[in-house]
Amino acid sequence: PHLNFHYPPNPSPHRNITYVDFYLHKPGVAAVFTVSYLLIFVVCMVGNGVVCFIVLRSRNMRTVTNLFILNLAISDLLVGIFCMPTTLVDNIITGWPFGSVVCKLSGMVQGISVSASVFTLVAIAVDRFRCIVYPFKQKLTIATSKLIIVIIWVLAVFIMCPSGVMLQVTQEQTVRIVLGTESETRPFYWCRENWPSQEMRKVYTTVLFANIYLAPLSLIVIMYARIGFTLFKTTLPPKKRVIMMLLVVALLFILSWLPLWTLMMLSDYASLTEHQHRVINIYVYPFAHWLAFFNSSMNPIIYGFFNENFRKGFQAAFKFQLCSADVLRHRTFSHRIRGNAVHVREQDLIMEDLEKVSQI
Repeated sequence: PHLNFHYPPNPSPHRNITYVDFYLHKPGVAAVFTVSYLLIFVVCMVGNGVVCFIVLRSRNMRTVTNLFILNLAISDLLVGIFCMPTTLVDNIITGWPFGSVVCKLSGMVQGISVSASVFTLVAIAVDRFRCIVYPFKQKLTIATSKLIIVIIWVLAVFIMCPSGVMLQVTQEQTVRIVLGTESETRPFYWCRENWPSQEMRKVYTTVLFANIYLAPLSLIVIMYARIGFTLFKTTLPPKKRVIMMLLVVALLFILSWLPLWTLMMLSDYASLTEHQHRVINIYVYPFAHWLAFFNSSMNPIIYGFFNENFRKGFQAAFKFQLCSADVLRHRTFSHRIRGNAVHVREQDLIMEDLEKVSQI
């Protein structure tokens, strides 16, 4: 697939068949790749899983912004489940070992989940832009946010449909994989998009680049720049933490995805030599993929755990399970003393706190 695409080793013009090793790297390098991918996989699963748990567990957490954060966590979980393991294997061994069904399914889910993740980042930026730059405009409702989430997934499926149609497992006739000894070999299969022409491939790569990176990036940077300017000139206390947070979000998105998109554009448009192809595919692609997946692992930390309400929700999710009856009785008693009006006001403050910009 486009987001996990490798060219095969170019066959030598002086020989009919090129023999390649089963493992692309020495054990030490493969171990570094495995540990690196495993680390971000665990962070992605735990971080996004906890964000989903917190939002779904408490009705108070189901605000417009938090629904977008929940959708982001779900799409990032799909990135972790369907992208990270197959990409790791693909970056360690030669060829595609999983068959045609997994080729199509994995490729489609990868593209859809990455697209949904990026589109959700834009939705979050738009929501915050409306709330901060135009605070008196009507805010998005829960129903509208759910509709936007459905549109996000429909768009993600639509833009990746051509990739799903073209994805096929094909055998490279001029390459064979060496298994242990040179006398034992097997065919070279790879999962790729079989386009009728290179020009069609270039057009589709460019469309993806524009819609999944360039346009979202431009929107996010412009909106966060306006948000930062609005907060900077406000008469309220300085919001340096918020501005820094927005800068981190934008920079992380830019830096995480830039290397992978650069490689994909180079692969389609640049006239690279056989040696350049080999170096890029074996060493640069694994790092570029890791960096892109790193963004999915960091999103729950940026959008979730830096938010005070998510920290409170995380603590509450586990503290309340362990609370003794005495502590619960004590809290109930103290709430009664304070009165129902205070209790209601406390709930209002929680809801207000969820929407406060300073809690981003």
